[in-house]
Order: sequence, then C-alpha cells, then structure tokens
Amino acid sequence: MQALDGTILNTAIPSIAKDLGHPPLAMQSIIVAYTITLAIFIPLSGWLSDRFGTKIIFSIAIALFALGSVFCAASQNLSQLILSRILQGMGGSIMVPVARLTVLYVYPKDQLLKVLNFIAIPGLAGAVVGPSLGGWLVELATWHWIFLINIPIAAVGIWMAIKFLPQIKRPEGKFDLIGFLLFSGSLSLQTYALELTATAAGKASSILILFFVAILLIVLYVYYARRKSDPLIPPSLFKIRTLRVGIIGSLATRLGIGGFPLLLPLMLQVGFEYEPSIAGMMLLPMALANVLSKPMVVPIIKKYGYKTTLIVNTLLLAILLSLFAFLSAGTPLLIILGLMVMYGIISSVQFTTMNTISIADLDASNSSDGNSLVAVAQQLSISFGISIAGLLVHNFSKLEHVVKSDNIFTYTFIILGLLTGLSTLVFNRLQPGDGSKLSGKKL
Repeated sequence: MQALDGTILNTAIPSIAKDLGHPPLAMQSIIVAYTITLAIFIPLSGWLSDRFGTKIIFSIAIALFALGSVFCAASQNLSQLILSRILQGMGGSIMVPVARLTVLYVYPKDQLLKVLNFIAIPGLAGAVVGPSLGGWLVELATWHWIFLINIPIAAVGIWMAIKFLPQIKRPEGKFDLIGFLLFSGSLSLQTYALELTATAAGKASSILILFFVAILLIVLYVYYARRKSDPLIPPSLFKIRTLRVGIIGSLATRLGIGGFPLLLPLMLQVGFEYEPSIAGMMLLPMALANVLSKPMVVPIIKKYGYKTTLIVNTLLLAILLSLFAFLSAGTPLLIILGLMVMYGIISSVQFTTMNTISIADLDASNSSDGNSLVAVAQQLSISFGISIAGLLVHNFSKLEHVVKSDNIFTYTFIILGLLTGLSTLVFNRLQPGDGSKLSGKKL
C-alpha cells in the first residue's frame, strides 16, 4: 500500500498541481511532508510495538494510513493535502518498522538476508502497478482516486494482520519524551530548512537560524542521551561499525537517488510532454526489473561480500543516473526503456544491500532501537534527496541559458550522479568480513 501510494503520487503530481493551481516543479512539499513525518514518528514505533504488541500496533498503523488517504482525497487545496499527508505519514511511520521488527524477532540471523529480500518482493508489487495505474486514474477519473484506492487494500491488510501476524511484546520502560522532542525537533527543522531552500520560500537568515537550531537540538540530544539509562535512540549504537557505515552510506547515496522517483515522472511529463498514462506505462519496465531481479541479490552478496557489492554497485548506479541527463524528447524509446530497466536492476541490489548491512550486527538487546534508527535514517535521507532534487530543478529553471537547453533536468541528473558516486567513499570503510553473519560468505 505504501509503495503503491508513493509511485501513483509521483505520476499524478502534474495533474494535482494543475488542479490546485501550483506549478508541478514546486510540488515536492507533499512528498517531503510525508517522509519527514515518517522520520519523526518512526522512533515511537519500536516502543509502541514492544509495549502493546506487534499485531495491535500494526493494525492501528494501517487504519491511520487509510484515514489519511481519505483526507487526502477530500483535500481542496495544497495546505489541506499536506496536512493529510502528515496523517498518512503517522501510519506509515509504524507499518514498515514494525513489520521488519517482527521479522527480526522471529527469524534467526543467518536467515534474515534471505527473508528480508523475499518479503520485499510482494511489497514491490505496488511499485509495479503504481505508475501505470496513477497515469490511468488521473486521465480517466480524477487524481483523488489515487488515494481512495488505498481503502480496500487497508481493509484486507488489517484483516490479515489480525489473523496472521504474531502478537509479540517485549519489556519496555517509560517512553523517553524529552529525547523524542529533541530528536524529532532537530529532524523536522533540518528538513523544513532544506525545503525552504529548495523552494526559495524563506530568507537566507531565517534558513540559517533553522539549521543552527536543528544542530543545537541534536547536540543537546546526544548530551542528554549519554546520561540517560534508556534513551530513545542510544548513541552507543553508532559504535557498531556496520550500522554506522550503513546509515551514513545510505544517507549519502540517497542524497543522489532519493529524488529520482520524483524527477523521472516530471521529466517525462513536463520535460518531454508525455501524457500521464504514457509516462506511467514507461515506468513499468523499471519497476518490473526491480522486482524480478530480487532473487539474484542474495547470490551476489554471498559471492562478493557486502563491501565489494556496495562499492561497485554504487558506482554503476552513479553512472546510470548521469546517463539520464542525456535523454531528450527525441531519444529513441528503446534507449530510454533500456536505461530504466538497468536502473531497476541496479537499484534493487543497492537498496537490499544498504538496508541489510545496517542491521547485520544487531542483537536481541538492541534490535528494536537499531531497527528504528535505520528506518529513521532511510526516511530522512529520502526526504533530503527529494529536497535536493527540488532545489536543483528550481534553481536551474531560473537560469535562462539552462531552460533553453534540452530541458532543466539535464544538469540536475549530472549533479545527482556525482553525489551518488561520492558515497562509495563511505562504503569503503567496511571491512571484507562485514555482514558475513547475514550472507554466510566464507572468509
């Protein structure tokens, strides 16, 4: 449901922008509002799950997501849509972390890589269906239906959670409210400041103050958490090398590729002037390649190890991302589709490898906290990636000589490709044996 919602929305953004009276290149706020809400409330998911049980919390999360979808469909302006997306984000912030936490609790470590990769495949069905379904819905009906379609899925999801999901509880202390306010406050201010920068909606002095306060809050959190016996996110987690490198590397990589799901539909519709249904169908091969290549991810990691896989695959991802800069409305369709298929395959390997190396060395004592931290970092990096992509597109669109070139996306993709390539420096900090408990690679 989450993957379907995100991919449908990316395809429908130009239609939503037209209906609400906003330029399509300035609509990333409805995505950023959702992703930052995920990052803010994810730390709460582990505590809620351990306190009240996985089955109950997961079902409530689905219901919240469905309620937010109803409000999204009923929105009459951009502000209402953003608020509704925040409600959706509150449900989404619990769904995926609790599902993954349940898997961490139930399966032994030597099966986690295989299991996590396997359960990602059905979830990617939403990414396969989303682009074409989104284009079809906005042409034959209205954009409101891209949210209403979540309702029957949510109903089935709640029924399945109640019937099949185990009700796992773990001893949990009092919720760290002070830590939550400090940590979440820093995340929200950072993202808000970056969003103001991307849309040129705030003064430079105000943005700098927001960044300063965000840094101050995170410094205060670290100082506070080191002196508390059971903090929201223990700073000691960063002593685990695989988690530290995985989180920082994932953040660095997604600064480059985080905005890709937003940029590509915009380039096809705004830059190349394809109809939404055509643009949606063109995204289908990429999503299918992402799903169909999942079975080969585990053998690749087992053969080459996490370090080699991440370094080589990230470089390939950077090259592919840069190649999208040279596309134009006159580029043969087979070349465009070929690049999309390759991107789907390479990104499939990348996400599974980055996500699993971060949890490679977690144990029973820190699984909940570590899982929450990994999920926060993922959503925060996606939010930053979208904001950076929006910042580049917004500023290039104001430069006359750039607008007169093929399209404003050319230089954006080149810069994002360079950013992605630089993230290999982070993955180089891994040791050859890192992640062997998950992959079973002989050393």
